Amino acid sequence: MESHSRSWAKSVTWRVIGIVILGGISYAITRSWAQTTVITVIFHSLRLVLYYYHERIWERISWGKLKHPLARFPVKEDLTVQDYEAIGKFLEEQNCLSRPDYEI
Repeated sequence: MESHSRSWAKSVTWRVIGIVILGGISYAITRSWAQTTVITVIFHSLRLVLYYYHERIWERISWGKLKHPLARFPVKEDLTVQDYEAIGKFLEEQNCLSRPDYEI
């Protein structure tokens, strides 16, 4: 799951790209910096907030997400040598060590 700050950062950077595009289009049509500013600020403020919630809702939907093969195991703070061996054996059995499908 993403952190809230990461979702906000993604939303802001995406909006910056949109601001440049909409600002250019608005100015080309209106030839007024005042009108361009109002249009761009209102539109992108609304889109910024909507995108954030859109991302958070999608983060809760499991459809299309790959689950890490170790996701079902409880995690302890300190793993023992036996834990590492058991994990390695499980990953080998699942053929996960030869597939780059998951970020470990």
